[in-house]
Amino acid sequence: MFISLRLLSQPDSQQINSPTATQISANELLEKLEKQRPYFKNDGGITFSGGEPTLQAKELIPICKKSKQRASILPSTLAEPSTQKLVELYDLCDLVMLDVKHIDADWHKKITKHSNTTVLENAAYREASAKDLWLRYVLVPGWSDQIEYLEQWAKTFGRYKTLKKVQILPYHHLGNHKYKELGIKNPLEGVPATTQAEAQKAKAIFDTYLQNVEIT
Repeated sequence: MFISLRLLSQPDSQQINSPTATQISANELLEKLEKQRPYFKNDGGITFSGGEPTLQAKELIPICKKSKQRASILPSTLAEPSTQKLVELYDLCDLVMLDVKHIDADWHKKITKHSNTTVLENAAYREASAKDLWLRYVLVPGWSDQIEYLEQWAKTFGRYKTLKKVQILPYHHLGNHKYKELGIKNPLEGVPATTQAEAQKAKAIFDTYLQNVEIT
């Protein structure tokens, strides 16, 4: 499930409510996870993604508490860090992987239809908690590739001590066919895919201020 954002490559995950969604209880999910324990052993864990998994923070909390596995969460830009349930969920997770789609408030609103205030508060809360954080940046030509804002983004998070990895996600067309199949207009129709040279250029800027930057 997801609230529709322009920079999502998977349109089939953008709806909050879907007639094809499957509801499952926490206990049922834990039973399924337990069957995977021989595969996880001591090195694996659980990653909650979506869409926006923090919209179900209340339901995820008991799973994190009972699973006895390393838990990671991959939220988007919309969760409210001030809510008690979200804070509790963040504190239970060994790792938070957070998308910060643009450092400029106006551009962020153009991309996501929402301010970047919440996602920056999410990142700041994670930094204050002294627990591991990964940041992800979707690089889209004409939308999130402005040099001055790439530098500002990198400078902002270059001060973070909890930041363990930064992932640059080059925009691609691999999921474009899904828009046609679902009858949804592609908001990035006509936007070219990010080239390797463009991705390397962004990485070079990030490398100036950040460690462990990778293009994924």
